[in-house]
Amino acid sequence: MENLLVSACLLGFECKYCGGSNFIGGDALAALKEKYRLIPVCPETAGGLPTPRDPSERRDGGVYSSKGRDVTAEFSKGADTAVWLAGRYGCTKALLKAQSPSCGSGIIYDGSFTGTLVPGDGLTTEKLRTAGVSVFTENELQRLLD
Repeated sequence: MENLLVSACLLGFECKYCGGSNFIGGDALAALKEKYRLIPVCPETAGGLPTPRDPSERRDGGVYSSKGRDVTAEFSKGADTAVWLAGRYGCTKALLKAQSPSCGSGIIYDGSFTGTLVPGDGLTTEKLRTAGVSVFTENELQRLLD
């Protein structure tokens, strides 16, 4: 059975910035478990950020909280942990949270905290792709199941 790195919030872990989760649940989770061994990771908490925490967005190559704090180092450390886990468990694919400053793939928030989306990737997604890991979001779940 192939290992799949998965954003912990998608698996129901309450590590989302506001303290909740982005649980995909139900049939989707059951189908994933039939095909993959799920390896959970929350890059933000792995990087040392608490839950709950201020929301953050990418801007000017870094990551900043809504209160202006530069949290790039924590995001980078968490991304490195995700890359390490992928290597440790032989994950060639990852299922990550869409639009996240860590895990977003193809589209993320623009750093203005106005809900504006722009083309781009989260820091973890960038590092995983550099390491050769294919990244999918929950919006592409079917591609992982085909």
